[in-house]
Amino acid sequence: MNPYKLSAMPSLHRRAFLQGAVVCAAATTTAIAPAWAQAYPNKPVRVLVGAGAGGPSDYLARTYGDAATPALGQSFVIDNKAGASGTIAVGLAARAVADGYTLVASGPSAIVVAPHLFAKLDYDAEKDFTPVAMLGAGAFVLAVHPSLPVNNVAELVALAKSKPNGLSYGSGGNGSSGHLCTETFAERVGIEMQHVPYKGDAPAANDLLGGQIQLMFTSPNVAIPHHKAGKMRIIGVTTRERMVALPEVPAVHESIKDFEYLGWIMLFAQTATPQPVIDSLAGVWATARNQLAVKTKLEGMGMAPPAHYASRESLLAMLRIERARTAALVKRLGITPA
Repeated sequence: MNPYKLSAMPSLHRRAFLQGAVVCAAATTTAIAPAWAQAYPNKPVRVLVGAGAGGPSDYLARTYGDAATPALGQSFVIDNKAGASGTIAVGLAARAVADGYTLVASGPSAIVVAPHLFAKLDYDAEKDFTPVAMLGAGAFVLAVHPSLPVNNVAELVALAKSKPNGLSYGSGGNGSSGHLCTETFAERVGIEMQHVPYKGDAPAANDLLGGQIQLMFTSPNVAIPHHKAGKMRIIGVTTRERMVALPEVPAVHESIKDFEYLGWIMLFAQTATPQPVIDSLAGVWATARNQLAVKTKLEGMGMAPPAHYASRESLLAMLRIERARTAALVKRLGITPA
């Protein structure tokens, strides 16, 4: 009897054969899943970063990647793909094989804001990606060039009102967190300034150091070293409390009641990545986050992730809220790509 001609079998034998095949297939599938998890990883993991070296995404990816490498057993290779507010890196990650070997570190720009700015993207941020871990979250700092004759937020507002569109500010690009933060601030206090977008916060900070722009809202790790060296002056932070690393700098909230704006960087994998692999990655990055050296470094730069964002479920909930809030903000401000 030809074993591939089921129609030639008696019906009873045929049913028994098919039932046995289903059981074998289920057993095989069950065996494959743990094998997949056990085999991962067998080569370095690439982490795409949508900004140049020195920016907050790059800083956090490298800090965590170095600390997480021993737990993973493979190295994390940081690959900077700057441009288009981070959408180039996220697009590359979306087109990679969903096997856990290509991740992307991104802030809100490419994951939350871009879908409301660009008619066409080569990825669907909400459907294509799932968060693995929160790498950093915290205040922005308001930094000004030392030549600007202001020492606090109130003086900056007064100067800007005396010179409508006379001050220029930099950001990591149209729709970036720094851009939205500055425009939210400007709208709140009733001032107008010229926006100069860059490909990341690091080049914007370079032009602030050189005096080509007068101010910017940026992440603490970008500005604090220059502030301490006297090359730029931080006059405000966007959390409601003062930062441990800058106890002498007032919160913007102290001058503008209830003003608060937080930035964050997350590590994302493709949604289609096998769940055991995502769980493995989340575990090793959580291990890195809990290392004293990492915690101390991030706390010193004001980028320590809040404890209530430790779980992936909390990150998914936060993203839902952020997407709704950002959609309303972009529409209200009429922000468009450069």
